[in-house]
Amino acid sequence: MKVQLNRIDENFHFEGIGSSKISVHIDGSEEIGGQNAGARPMELILMGLGSCGAMDIISILKKQKEDLRDLKIFINGERDYNLTPAVFTNIEIEFHFYGNLDPKKVKKAVNLSMEKYCSVSAMLEKTAKILYSYKIISLS
Repeated sequence: MKVQLNRIDENFHFEGIGSSKISVHIDGSEEIGGQNAGARPMELILMGLGSCGAMDIISILKKQKEDLRDLKIFINGERDYNLTPAVFTNIEIEFHFYGNLDPKKVKKAVNLSMEKYCSVSAMLEKTAKILYSYKIISLS
């Protein structure tokens, strides 16, 4: 896997481009001289965790012919600023599933993703305690 970062301005704004040819804007906060023109690097880590889990879960539920209509993921990451680098030490993920779903299949899909398949989770659990939960919102 390869990515390229191109500096956009004289400060911290970058455009990241991966092998998918899709660009992502990355920037620092105004407190450090950024312009708020993109996501922060650590935000991207949490987004990567959520999307990695989501892709696994969606694949599993599709194979089981579950009626998943939508999925929203809420993630809170806590960092220890007494450490250098200030790594994540606690991460909480809450999956909100929308559809007419079998709760047992959802539970199994979430567990498989977070404990077995998600590469990002496997990396982050080296420094952070990862807690995950889910809710099923039934649609009539």
